[in-house]
Amino acid sequence: MKRIRPDVFSILILVSAAISYFFPQLALTETIPLRHLISMGITLIFFFYGLKLNLSEIRRDLLNYRLHLVIQFTTFVLFPLLVLLARPFVASPDKINIWLSFMFLAALPSTVSSSVVLVSIARGNVPAAILNATLSGLIGIVLTPLWMGLFVSKSAADYEWGTIYLKLLTEIVLPVVAGTLLQHYFMGFHAFVRQYNKIFSRFDQFIILLIVYEGFSISFSQNVFGSVDLWDLIVITIAVVVLFYAVYGLTGIMSSRMGFGYEDTIAARFAGTKKSMLHGSVFYQVIFGTSTVPMGLILLPLMLFHAFQLFVVGVIAGRKGRERAVSKH
Repeated sequence: MKRIRPDVFSILILVSAAISYFFPQLALTETIPLRHLISMGITLIFFFYGLKLNLSEIRRDLLNYRLHLVIQFTTFVLFPLLVLLARPFVASPDKINIWLSFMFLAALPSTVSSSVVLVSIARGNVPAAILNATLSGLIGIVLTPLWMGLFVSKSAADYEWGTIYLKLLTEIVLPVVAGTLLQHYFMGFHAFVRQYNKIFSRFDQFIILLIVYEGFSISFSQNVFGSVDLWDLIVITIAVVVLFYAVYGLTGIMSSRMGFGYEDTIAARFAGTKKSMLHGSVFYQVIFGTSTVPMGLILLPLMLFHAFQLFVVGVIAGRKGRERAVSKH
C-alpha cells in the first residue's frame, strides 16, 4: 500500500494561523518589521520570477485573451452578480449594511502578490497570473467605484492613489523587468534559478506563511469578529465560505468549458478568487469616507474572505504543486 505523506506546507499554514491567534502582536510591533520583510520578500520573489520567465511564454500569454477574460470576468462580474442574487433575501433594513459589505468585497480587484505566489507554488501559469493581477488593479480604479456607486451615495472623500501604484511599480513591475533583462543578457542567472527552483519555491512558501500570519494577526488584533453579534458573525462566515467555493467552482467549470490546460486552469481559479485587502482599505476611504457605516462592518467580510482564501488556496496550491512535481518525474 502506498504511504500517504503529510503535506508539510498545509500543516505550516495551520501553524501560522494558530500562532497569529496566540501572538498577534508579533505582526504589529516595530521591533520585528514584518510588513517590511514581507515587502522585501515579495520584491525578491518577483525578481526571481523575472529570472525564470521565458520571453516566448510571455509573448504567448499576452495573446491568451480567453484566460484573461475569464479571470477579469470572475473578478469584476461573477463575484458581484452572485452577491446581487442574494439581495432579494435581505429584507431587514438593519441587515442592508451587511449585504453592502459583501457587495464591496465582490467589487474589489484581485490581490497581486499572494495570487501570483500561490499560482507559482501550484506550478500554474505564472506569467498570466502576473499580467492579470496587475491588470485587475488598473481595471478596479474604474469598475469598483462604478459598482458601489449603484448602492452608495458618492463620497466626498479623497485619497492619494500614488501609494498603491508606487507599491505596484516597486514590488511587482520593476523586479520582474529587472529579472527579465538580467536573464536576457546573462543567461547563467536564468539557468541558476531553474536549477535550484526547489529552493526558490521554498522561499515562495515562506513568504506566503508570513502573509497568512500577518492577515490573521490583523483580524485577531482588531477584534473584527467582535464588531457584530454572534449570529450575524456566523451568517457572515458561512456566506464568505459559500461565496468562495461558488466562485472557485464556477471558475473551474468555465476553465473546463474553455478547454484550458492545467496551468491556465490554476491561474484562472487562483487569480480569479482573490480579493485585495490593500485596495479594500483604500476604496473604503474613497467610497464610504463620509458614510455612517462603520469601517469594521464594511471590512469584516473582506478580512474573513482574505484570511479564508489564503488558507484554503494555500493548502490546495501546496497539494497540487506536489502532485504536479511527482507527475513530471
